Amino acid sequence: MKLYEIYELAVRLGIEKDVRGQEEIIRILERNRREFERKSDKESTFFDRETLTNPFSDTRILYGTGEEEITSIFCGIDMETPEIILADRLREKGWKIDLVLAHHPEGIAQAALFGVMDLQADLLLRAGIPINVAEGIMDSRISEVRRNMMPLNHQRAVEAARLLDIPFMCVHTPADNLVNDYLQRYIDDRNPCYLEELLEVLLEIPEYREAKRLKAGPELVVGDKKKRAGRILVDMTGGTSGSADMYEKLAAAGVGTVIRMHLTEKHREEARKHHINIVVAGHMASDSLGLNLFLDRLEERGITIIPASGLIRISRLQGRQNEGDSANSGTGEHQ
Repeated sequence: MKLYEIYELAVRLGIEKDVRGQEEIIRILERNRREFERKSDKESTFFDRETLTNPFSDTRILYGTGEEEITSIFCGIDMETPEIILADRLREKGWKIDLVLAHHPEGIAQAALFGVMDLQADLLLRAGIPINVAEGIMDSRISEVRRNMMPLNHQRAVEAARLLDIPFMCVHTPADNLVNDYLQRYIDDRNPCYLEELLEVLLEIPEYREAKRLKAGPELVVGDKKKRAGRILVDMTGGTSGSADMYEKLAAAGVGTVIRMHLTEKHREEARKHHINIVVAGHMASDSLGLNLFLDRLEERGITIIPASGLIRISRLQGRQNEGDSANSGTGEHQ
C-alpha cells in the first residue's frame, strides 16, 4: 500500500465507527469547506486543508509525500524521537522499516488534539445527556486542553523523522473510535450484571489479559465488585479526558458504570460523589486494542507489523473468530 492509502483507510474506518454518525461527519466537513471558501487568499495560507476530507485533527501524515510504498511498519503507542532513532538503528541492522506509525499524536496532530474533543459531546448525548448540556460541559475542558498543548515541543519527533528520512504518521481518534465501538458492543452482547462479572468479561480480551499479567490490566477504582454495574458506558475516544462535570449528568441519565482508559483524581472524586462506578481498563491495553483493529486491516493487505513502545500486538486475522472463543482457544497471539 502507498502511505496515503494507509492514511485514507484510517480516516474512513474512524468515520465508520464515530459516535457522531456519518451524517454529522458530512455536516462537519461541509462546514469546514464553507469556512475555507470564506477565507481570503492570505488567510487560506494557514488553513489546514486536510480538514476538508478528514474530521480527525489528531491523525496526519507527519513526514512523507504519501506516495511511498509501505510493506513494513514499525508501530507503537508513543513513537517519539527515541523510537525514530531506534527505527533507524534497526534499519542499519537490516530490518526493513518503511514507516513509523504512532498512536499518540505528534507534530501538527498533537498541537491540534483539542480539535477532536467535540465528539465527546455526542458520546454524552448517546448516554442520554441533552446535546446543549453536553456541549456546555465540554467547552471549558476543550479550552483548557488547547492551552495545555501550546507550550509543547510538538515538532521534535517529526524533525527527527525528517533528518533520518523515515516516513512518519499517527492514527489517534480513528483507533480510539474502533476500540470504543468494539468494546461497547462486546460488553452489551455479554450484558454483565455485577461489577466483578464486568471485570471477568474484560479479561476475556487478549490485550487486557496480557496487560493484567504486566500489572497494568483492568481495575475497579470506584465501586464494589459485589454490586451491580447498571447501565455501562464505554468512554475511550475524543482525544483526551473530558470534563469531570459529566458524572452528575451521567448519573441523572441513568448510567451506572463508566469504563475508561485512565482516570484523573478529580474524575475519581466526582464519580464517587455521584455514585458512578469506574473501571479503568488500562491505557496501553486499550490503545493497543484500538490500534490492533486497524493494523489487522493492513496486515491482511500483506503489510508486516513490527510492534514496539507499549503496543500489545494481537492479530485477529486467523478465522475472524468470536473474541471470547479466540481468548479461550489462544488464537490471539503476539506477533
